[in-house]
Amino acid sequence: MKLTSNRFQKTVILLIVGWLITFVFLPNLMIFIVSFLTRDNEHLINTTFTFDNYIRLIDPLYIKVLLHSLNIAIIATVFCLLLGYPFAWCLTKLPIHIKPIMLFLLIVPFWTNSLVRIYCLKIFLSTRGWFNNFLMWLGIINKPFHIMYKPEAVIFGLIYILLPFMILPIYSNLEKLDKSCLEAAYDLGANKIQTFFYIILPLTMPGIIAGCLLVLIPAMGMFYVSDLMGGAKNLLIGNIIKNQFLTIRDWPFGASISIVVTFLMWIMLLIYWRTMSLLKN
Repeated sequence: MKLTSNRFQKTVILLIVGWLITFVFLPNLMIFIVSFLTRDNEHLINTTFTFDNYIRLIDPLYIKVLLHSLNIAIIATVFCLLLGYPFAWCLTKLPIHIKPIMLFLLIVPFWTNSLVRIYCLKIFLSTRGWFNNFLMWLGIINKPFHIMYKPEAVIFGLIYILLPFMILPIYSNLEKLDKSCLEAAYDLGANKIQTFFYIILPLTMPGIIAGCLLVLIPAMGMFYVSDLMGGAKNLLIGNIIKNQFLTIRDWPFGASISIVVTFLMWIMLLIYWRTMSLLKN
């Protein structure tokens, strides 16, 4: 029985490692190699080695887009945190028979393609959409309010898509919170505000950092949110990569941008790992 179990474990591990090598490591390795090659109008890629693709990234235009993407992603992450933390806290306070229902409702949006949801949000917020019609019906506004094709619309779309990714890790940490620490704080004379900032917040910091990374990293590359909600004037770095591969057909330059973004994400994950190590110590 034990021998069968060991074989099963080894088989599962080999399948997972094989999957990661085939669909994660090798594609990223190909992108890395292509980033050092040159563009070819006939075959897309020429095997001539060059660093020009990375040198082109110094152009102020691409630096501006990268900073704009980072700015929008950070703002969306902050709003997700401000909305997600209280929501996760309220979830932990619900009765046991209601918690599964609320978690189910939180996860339900994942069953629908995010692109479809963004199209629905675009229709909802459009000039003749339900949101404007509702505000006019209440008498709050006299004419439709223009929301679409602004940075605020992109941020709203990112929050709409990524908010559950912030709530779930924070909720997981709050559920595991040691209640004896809270009781000790109250016994020592701490009020609710002091308990939150000195006990609860530090203990839930791993969930906060994990949630911020789960929102910040995807937010920089969700080009379809920018395309549909922000228009041509509110590009994310993901839009530049998509255009290089699908429109301009400059695969080496698009690959170089992808590698730089991947490197930035790796730095963020390294910071997360180091922060977790410090918190555990």
